[in-house]
This record gives sequence, structure tokens and C-alpha cells, in this order.
Amino acid sequence: MKLLRFGEKGQERPGLLDDNGELRDLSAVVTDIAGQALSPDSLNRLRDIDPASLPRVPGSPRLGACVGQVGKFICIGLNYADHAAETGAPIPAEPVVFGKWTSAIVGPNDDIEIPRHSRKTDWEVELGVVIGKGGRYISEDDALEHVAGYCVINDVSERAFQLELGGTWDKGKGCDTFGPLGPWLVTRDEIPDPHQLDLWLEVDGKRYQNGNTRTMIFQIPAIISYLSRFMSLQPGDVISTGTPPGVGLGIKPEPVYLRAGQQIRLGISGLGEQHQRTVDAD
Repeated sequence: MKLLRFGEKGQERPGLLDDNGELRDLSAVVTDIAGQALSPDSLNRLRDIDPASLPRVPGSPRLGACVGQVGKFICIGLNYADHAAETGAPIPAEPVVFGKWTSAIVGPNDDIEIPRHSRKTDWEVELGVVIGKGGRYISEDDALEHVAGYCVINDVSERAFQLELGGTWDKGKGCDTFGPLGPWLVTRDEIPDPHQLDLWLEVDGKRYQNGNTRTMIFQIPAIISYLSRFMSLQPGDVISTGTPPGVGLGIKPEPVYLRAGQQIRLGISGLGEQHQRTVDAD
């Protein structure tokens, strides 16, 4: 299934995309694509519904973030060997964990705001993993059973805030609009191997990132098991699993960063595309 949320900001409704690409309204079935609605039992109930029995949504409404009411937005840094190399960082011995504030979450095609005083706003296409079954101390063998599905994430980052102001990375990762999710959540059963997915990103039509999830240092079962040692994972939590090479910071001879008025396009095979415009923050 391809689950999504549509409507104006703060008023999103749950929906799904049927096999014909038609948007169907799930409001009479679940209140949101969030929390317990992502549990295995709930997803099984949704699979039993004939999409043709659901109201068709006319037109092309705005898409919200594909997961609502996110409890934790957890990110893994330097998780592609070739990306670590381009940033000059050593290959990590254990997953690098940081957080994005949930206030950064926006829809897949919403504007990205360049923060005030930003000099180095950057892009990062990433595979998102959405938790459907909670737990802690999860074994790697059982880890994928805890996954509701996958989505596209743009882990937008302000490198000066992240790397030059001292302290942790978080202040450069969680600015408003720095976490587009979607366009939809593709349930786990539709992605036989999440470690064989092409992912890419373009700015103003120029391809900067072109990678594949098979080059992850830490694969998804290892990430879930590792995180669950330090926190309970809960339905609706989102894990962003790292980016392949081609970020602005790594471009030689001079880094390239975003400015207002640009167009970003990114996607992952089987998971759809995002389209964003950059604007200056008010």
C-alpha cells in the first residue's frame, strides 16, 4: 500500500494511492496515518479494504508529511562509506545518531526555508524507515518485523550551524522545513529489499546525488536493533538512514549550497519523488 496524508497544513486527512494512481480518502477508516494506525494489525485491516470502495479525492490536493504526529525523528549520520569519505570523516565504528526536531517536518513538496543568517544550507536524500511495531532491545533478526514501511526524506542541513557553532549537530538539522517526508509511506510488503534502492537528488535540474542503499555501512536491521538499546521505538517514529555522496558540502573544488529561488527534485525507486522550492525564511 501507498499511504499518505492530504490537505492544508494542520488539517491533513489520511488517504491511500490506489493501483491506478487515484487518491482515495481513508478518513472513515482511520483518523490519521500515525501511531497505532501503523501497527501490523491496523495495516492488515487496511489491506483488506477494496480501494474502489473508498471516496475518490478529486483534483491535486497538497500532500502533507506521509506520517502524522511523529514522536521521534531519529537520524543516522555518515552511513554511506562514500559520503563519509567526501566529508573527510572516518568510517564510524558504530552508528552516528542525532535527532531532528519534529517541528522540522513538512510535506514532500512544501517550500524549504533558508534560515536567517544561513550561509551553508545543504541537501541530503535519504531512505526513511517508519516504525509500526514498538519495542526495545530488538534483535537484528526480528528488526524488520517492526517496520511499517519506507519513505523519501530530504535531510536538509545547515552546515555552519551543524559544524561550526560548537556542540552537537542538532542545531543545524532541525530548522523549520528541514524534514520533508513523503510523498507516501510504502508499506514493507511492497519493498522486498530496502538495501537495493536507487536514490538521487537534483538542484535546478543538475544531478548531484546518485546512489544506492546497498552501500550503507549499517543496514536497517542493525540500525533498529542499535537504536532500541538506547530508547524504546514506538509506532510512528521515523528513522532517516543516511545519505549517499553528492551533498553540497562535499563538492570540489568549492562546496555548493542552496539559495532562495532554487528547485530541488529527489526520489527513491519505488517510493516516489519530492519537489521543493527554496525560499528565504521570514
